[in-house]
Amino acid sequence: MKKFLALFAALVLCICCFAGCNGGGGNVAPDLDEVDELPAFDTSKEVTITFYHTMGANLREVLDFYIVEFNKLYPNIKIQHEQVGGYDDVRDQIKTEITVGGQPNIAYCYPDHVALYNLAKATQSLDTLIGSTQTVTRADGSTETIGLTEAQIADFIQGYYNEGREFGDDKMYTMPLSKSTEVLYYNKTFFDKHNLTPPSTWDELEALCAEIKKIDPDCIPLGYDSEANWFITMCEQLGSDYTSATGDHFLFDNAENHAFVKKFRDWYQKGYVTTQELSGGYTSELFTMAETDKGNSYMSIGSSAGATHQRPDKVDGAYPFDVGITTIPQMDANNAKVISQGPSLCIFKKADPQEVLASWLFVKYLTTTVEFQAEFSMASGYVPVIKSVGDNAVYASFLESADGGDAISALSAKVCLQQESAYYTSPAFNGSSVARDQVGLLMQACLSSDAAGDVDAMIAKVFADAVAECEYQAG
Repeated sequence: MKKFLALFAALVLCICCFAGCNGGGGNVAPDLDEVDELPAFDTSKEVTITFYHTMGANLREVLDFYIVEFNKLYPNIKIQHEQVGGYDDVRDQIKTEITVGGQPNIAYCYPDHVALYNLAKATQSLDTLIGSTQTVTRADGSTETIGLTEAQIADFIQGYYNEGREFGDDKMYTMPLSKSTEVLYYNKTFFDKHNLTPPSTWDELEALCAEIKKIDPDCIPLGYDSEANWFITMCEQLGSDYTSATGDHFLFDNAENHAFVKKFRDWYQKGYVTTQELSGGYTSELFTMAETDKGNSYMSIGSSAGATHQRPDKVDGAYPFDVGITTIPQMDANNAKVISQGPSLCIFKKADPQEVLASWLFVKYLTTTVEFQAEFSMASGYVPVIKSVGDNAVYASFLESADGGDAISALSAKVCLQQESAYYTSPAFNGSSVARDQVGLLMQACLSSDAAGDVDAMIAKVFADAVAECEYQAG
C-alpha cells in the first residue's frame, strides 16, 4: 500500500471541495467552531443520526437499552447504529464514504483514523460544543446545558480526555468512550511459593527474570504482546523522542532509543523475554501453560481488556494458579507512564447543524452518564472513562469482587483505575499508524537478529531503515 494514504488524501480533498463532505447536497458543511453562536437545538424537529461501531451482541444490548433512556429525554433524535467489523473496517468504510459525502454522523475511532478524516476536513472539532452555555429543554421538562460543565470535564480521567487534542492544532476532535491499557499479569501462586515480588521498575524486572531462570531454566519469564507498545511506552517513560504531530514527524531514531532496544535485545538473547510476533502467538498462551511445561512464562504484559485470556483453564473445577495483576514496569516508579488504548467517538460535519448538535448530545450522554459507563465497562472488559463510576453501587460491587480467578476482569479494571494519572497518548497525524507499525517491526528485527558482527551498527541500520520507510509510506 505504498503511497496509498497520500493518494487517498488527494482524492478526498478534490472530491470534498466539489461535494462539500456533508452527506450530500453539494453545499459546504458548516464548521460549528467557526460560527459566532451555535444555532438553537430544535427539539420539535426529528433528526436521524447514524453511528458506526464494532460492538458485539452483548454491547449492542447495553447500547440499545440506553438509547431508549436517551430517547426519553430526546424523542426527536433517532439513533441508527451499525456494527462495521473491526476498528480498521470502520476506518476503511468511512474513508470511502467521505469521498462521496456519505460518512456517518458518529463513529468509533482511534487517533490515526481521525487524522486521516481530517485531511478531508470532515471531522467536526468539538471545542465550541464543549464550551457552549446554551440550554435545551428536554422531553421530561428538565434542562441541559449543551456544553460540558467544569465538573464534568474534571470527572474524566484526564489522560483519556486529552487524547482528543493530540492532533497538532490544539483542537478537540474526539471524546473517550471506553478504554484499556497494558498491565503486568503474573503467576501469583508461583511468586508466593518462591517469595518473589512483582517488579515496579525495568531494572527490578531484569533481576527478577534472572532469578526466575535459576528456578526454572526452561521457562521464558516474561511475554510482552505488543512490540510497538513496548517501544512507544519506553519513549514516553524516558522522555525520548518518538513522533511529532507537526514539523518532522518521525523522530525515534536517536541514541536513547537505540540504547533501550539494545538492552532488551540482550534480554531476548538470554531467554528472559519473548513477544507476540517472535513467539508466534499471544504471549498469554505461554503464561497460561502449566508450570511443568517447557517454555512457559510466569509474567505477561498485555491488554487490560483481555484479562480473561490471561487466566488458565480450570482443571477438575479449579484454576491451576492464581493470577496477580499490577502496573507495567517503569523507568521511574514515581512518574509512571502507561499507554491509553480503546475506542473514542468522533462526530462528522453535516450540512444540517441540527444533525451535529443531536450527535453531540448523544455522544455527551454516552460519555458522561455514570450508569451507561458502568454497565458498558462490565460488559466489555474495558475501563470507564469517568471517575464518578467508582461511586456507582453496582460498579463498586463489581470492583469489590475482584480476584485472580472468576473475577479477573474486575481485578484488571481495579488496577487500571488506580493508575489514572499515568495514562499517555501519542501525537496523531497522517502517518502515525505507519510509525507504530515500523517501530514494532524494528523491535522484532533488533531483538532476534543474530548480528554476528557489530550489534550497534545493526541497530543503527534498522532504525534508519524504519524512518525511511515511514517517510516513504507517508509521502
